[in-house]
Order: sequence, then structure tokens, then C-alpha cells
Amino acid sequence: MKAYNKIINLIDDFTGIFYPRLCVACNENLHRHEDYICLNCLYALPKTNFHLTEDNPVNKLFWGRIKINNATSFLHFDKGGKVQSLIHQLKYKGVKEIGYDLGNYFGSYLVESDNYSSVDIIVPVPLHIDKLKARGYNQSNWIAKGLSHSMKKPLDNTNLLRVKFTETQTKKTRIERWENVKSVFGIYKPSLFKNKHILLVDDVVTTGSTLEACSQKILEIENTKVSIATLAKA
Repeated sequence: MKAYNKIINLIDDFTGIFYPRLCVACNENLHRHEDYICLNCLYALPKTNFHLTEDNPVNKLFWGRIKINNATSFLHFDKGGKVQSLIHQLKYKGVKEIGYDLGNYFGSYLVESDNYSSVDIIVPVPLHIDKLKARGYNQSNWIAKGLSHSMKKPLDNTNLLRVKFTETQTKKTRIERWENVKSVFGIYKPSLFKNKHILLVDDVVTTGSTLEACSQKILEIENTKVSIATLAKA
């Protein structure tokens, strides 16, 4: 086995000369034990530590709007920065594995927080079937997969549905965002979420309208709780 691994490593090293593996954040060569993001970039990411306090900017987005148990974002989203680049590649360049790696890293922080210890199910914000076909994957689902792995909580990516196609939220105001999503989500089998604490996952939170609409639909189910985790806060 040792000899086999040595041969594989030699092949990887030789291949890397002609097809170098580069960090998606800094474009430097990756080491053998690194996947998509180098350790230097991973450790230097602008983490919010919002999960350590309930009085944080993400939680405050929902105050007076809807009852959320806890809400947090892993990273600060700075325009033109590395986080924006990572999110762009995750959503639009097909590098879905970034979502898993960052979600897994994010989950290693959340699993140590008492605020998220009672989570029963991890649920990604869904894409409409047409957008899913066009993109080929749901970036929030890949983040949720990573969270599920490190938090050791089950993932459900089929019960919360986006039943109506909506326009992009990017250039809309807060009111326009809410009008755009307020009735587009549905639940396939409400009994699956009954009496459960749901961790709702998305890539970036701006005004919180999409997450509010999803949460509202989930909270219609008997004795449910919702917490929110996003990769970044814009």
C-alpha cells in the first residue's frame, strides 16, 4: 500500500507540472493535502464570529419580522475581495466544491456553539427547477452538504420547494425582494419537519427576504423552529 501511494503521489506531482492545481482565492499552487482553497487563504478569510452572540447583524435583520431562533453568517462579504471571488466561482463558474469545503469549515465552528446544538435537520434554500437545470446544481445545497458533514446532522434538500420561478434579487430594493419571493416556496411533506429545529442555509444574505419567506413557510408547521446560516453577509 505504501508503494502504491508513493506511485500515486509521484504521478500527481508529475501531472502538476503541466496542469497545476491553483487556489481559487489567490491563484497560487495548491499543496497535495489542499483541495480548492489553500490553507493560507482559508485561515485568512474574514470570519464574522456572529455565531458567538445573538446580538449580531444577521439576527437583527429578522427582528420584528419573523421569529428566528438564531441567525449567523460565516464571512464578511467585501466587494472586490476574496469572499466575493469565491462566491462568484461557486455560483457562476461551476466550482461547486467550494461550497462543500467552506460549509464543512463553517460547520466546525457552529458545532461548538450551544445556539446550534439542538438543530435537527439542515435544509438549503432551494432553486426553481428551471434555474437548477440551467446551472446544474444548487450552490446552497453544496454549502449545506459541508455543514451536514462537520455538524453530523442530516441534510434534507427535497422537502422545501421553490414552486414559482422568480427574477434575480441582485438589483432589487428590500421591499421589491420581499414582493418577489413572498409566495414562491412550499413544503412537500410537512410531517417531516414537524417538531424539528431546522437550520436553513443560503450562500449570501443581504436583506433576508428570501430566508424570511422560506422560514415563514417552515414555521407554519406545528412546533417547528428555524435557525439560519449563510456563508456570507453582504
